[in-house]
Amino acid sequence: MKFTKMHGCGNDYVYVNGFAEKIEDPSKAAVFVSDRHFGVGSDGLIIIQPSDRADFRMEMYNADGSQGKMCGNGIRCVAKYVYDHGMTEKTRITVETLSGIKTLDLYLKDGKVDTVRVDMGRPILKPEDIPVKLTKEDRKVLLSETPEGEIILSASYEVGGGTYGITCVSMGNPHCVTPVEEPYAIDIEKTGPLFEHNRLFPEGVNTEFIKVLDRKNVEMRVWERGSGETWACGTGACAVGVACILNGWTDSGMTVHLRGGDLKIEWDRERETVFMTGPAAAVFEGEIEV
Repeated sequence: MKFTKMHGCGNDYVYVNGFAEKIEDPSKAAVFVSDRHFGVGSDGLIIIQPSDRADFRMEMYNADGSQGKMCGNGIRCVAKYVYDHGMTEKTRITVETLSGIKTLDLYLKDGKVDTVRVDMGRPILKPEDIPVKLTKEDRKVLLSETPEGEIILSASYEVGGGTYGITCVSMGNPHCVTPVEEPYAIDIEKTGPLFEHNRLFPEGVNTEFIKVLDRKNVEMRVWERGSGETWACGTGACAVGVACILNGWTDSGMTVHLRGGDLKIEWDRERETVFMTGPAAAVFEGEIEV
């Protein structure tokens, strides 16, 4: 199988051209190639497929073999792959994902894609659509009434003996945004799974531990369901932007600082869409037996 290793802010995936390669068991292949000792090493596998609804389709698998709906860093690299490999000449493309069709604007440097702006769509705030499974007692304690309806907004919740403020957002996949004093002081290998497998989240959850630096800057550390800690999460950065704006912590546009780099996040509430802008980079190409 021919592949290209790529990353967006250190969130790295193995990319395969599904127009030319056929993978019989992509879940098994994802586990194999993601292994950083015996495989290529990555946060998962992304196959670029044909689509009858968009220019391309992104088929994504996490490092544990589970299929993901959407990855903001991953989709930027899809854009770079298809342009740099001559699969399109357009600098605005559409990509089909399991969370809908996304529109991407490609910005070039020396004839290749350098950064990509993604229309990530409307944030989902209704608990049952995220999904968050609430008991009657949970609803009394966790829900806040906002112009967007009843949502989980900076609610106090106990996880593993600690109490955290949580705001829940879906960007096509579920996120729990959690302010902490110092994101890098957390034992994320212990705390991350406690959120991921908490009873509130029937499909698991990605957890963003954040520190608001000022009105335009937020520091973020992320635990992704199915992958563990990653250096960046695009949908997570979008969820952080939405959560910060809803809570009044930041302006409508901000920079989210992740372990692997920075992402620009804007929430246009009138158009009901979130925009994410960030880099996409190729690392190397190769061939491996799977």
